[in-house]
Amino acid sequence: MHSFFNVTDPKEVLGYRTEFPPVAAEKVSLFDAAGRILAVDIVSDLDLPDFVRSTMDGYAVCGASTFGASEANPAYLTVKGSVTMGKKPDILIRAGEAVRIPTGGMLPAGADSVVMIEHSAAIDDTTIEVYRSVAPGTHIVAIGEDIGKGEILLSRGQKIRPQETGLLAALGKKKVCVYRKPRIGIISTGDEIIPINETPNMSQIRDINTYTLSGLVKETGGIPLIFGIVRDEFETLLAKCLSAIEQSDMVLISGGSSVGLHDFTIKVLSCLPATTILVHGIAISPGKPTILAKTQKKAFWGLPGHAASAMVVFTSIVKPFIEQISGLKKRYKKEFRPTALLMRNLSSAQGRIDYIRVRLIQKDGVYWAEPILGKSGLIRTMVEADGLIKIDIHTEGLEKGTEVEIIPL
Repeated sequence: MHSFFNVTDPKEVLGYRTEFPPVAAEKVSLFDAAGRILAVDIVSDLDLPDFVRSTMDGYAVCGASTFGASEANPAYLTVKGSVTMGKKPDILIRAGEAVRIPTGGMLPAGADSVVMIEHSAAIDDTTIEVYRSVAPGTHIVAIGEDIGKGEILLSRGQKIRPQETGLLAALGKKKVCVYRKPRIGIISTGDEIIPINETPNMSQIRDINTYTLSGLVKETGGIPLIFGIVRDEFETLLAKCLSAIEQSDMVLISGGSSVGLHDFTIKVLSCLPATTILVHGIAISPGKPTILAKTQKKAFWGLPGHAASAMVVFTSIVKPFIEQISGLKKRYKKEFRPTALLMRNLSSAQGRIDYIRVRLIQKDGVYWAEPILGKSGLIRTMVEADGLIKIDIHTEGLEKGTEVEIIPL
C-alpha cells in the first residue's frame, strides 16, 4: 500500500489509464450517434458521388467548345434540352452543343464541364452565347471525388460529431457500432453529509459532490449511477462499495481519502476482491489526498470531500480515465484551451502542480485571467470561475502578465 505522504506525480497517475480497458460496444441508431465514440473503423463500400454532377446552375458542355470565348467574341452553342434532377440524362453532348443543368444534376454523356449561367445568355430557345471559356472539369464533381470506395473514412476511437453523422447517412448507415456510455458510480461519505432536501444543523452540510460529480460525468460522456450517502461506518461502506463496483464501470467516492480516525476508504478498498491500491496521494493542489485503486479491472477513486477539490481532481485527473474507458483515442481528443494574461503574481510550492481557479476578464480586446482565491471547500469559487490555470510542479510561481493556458470549466 502506498503511504499517504508518498505522493505520486500526476504524469505517473495518468499513465495508469492503460490499465483500464474500454467498455463493451453496442449498436445505436444514427439519430443517437452524435457524441458517441466509434468502436469500429468505417470503410466506404461505394464512391461518392457515384456519378459526375454539376456544382453550378448553368449549361453542361464540352470544354473545348468554349475555348477562346469572351464578351467581345462569345462562343455560340446549340441547346439540346435540360437535365432533370434525380434522373439519368439520355442526351449525348457533342462539340458546339449544351444542355441546361441545375446544381447537383448528373452530367450527360459527352459533357466534361459546366458553364455558369452568369457567363451565358440565351439568344433564342435553342441558342446561347458563352462569354467565358471553361476547361474540362470546371464546376463539376468527379466520381469518388468526395469519398472513394474502400477508403477508411472514420476510425475506431473517434468521437462522432454532427458532420460525421452526415457522412454516415451518405453511406446509408442506419446503425452505428459505438462504445456504450460508461456507468460511473458515485458515493458520498461522511457523518456530516445530509440529503439536499433536509435542513442542516450547525455541524452538517448538504450533499454537494453527488450533483457536481454527476454533472461532470455527463459532460464527459458517462452515465452517473447514484449510490447515495454513506455514514462513516465500515461495514455499511464496504457493502455499498461492493454494490457500486458490481454495477459500475468506475466508482467515485468523495470524502474519506485523507488520514483520520473515521476515514475508511483505504480500509474498505483493501477488503474489496481483486484490488490493488495504485495511488494514495497525488502531487497536486487542491486534491493531494486522492486515491486510485484497481478493483476487478475497474478504476475506483477516493476523491476529497471538499467540493472544489473534488471538481479540480475530476477535471485534471479523473476525466482522462473516463475518456479512456469510453474508447476515445488521444489523437481524437479535441479540447480548446484559450490563453490569457495573468492579472496578478502567484506563488507556488515546488514539488506539486497547483490548479488555480480564474475568471476571464476582457479589457481593450485582451483577455486577463483573474485568480479566484479561496479554500477548497468553497463551492462559490468554482461557480465564479471560468477555468483553471496550472502552475507546473517545478515552478515557484507565475508573474503578472504571464500568458497562461485556461482549462475550461
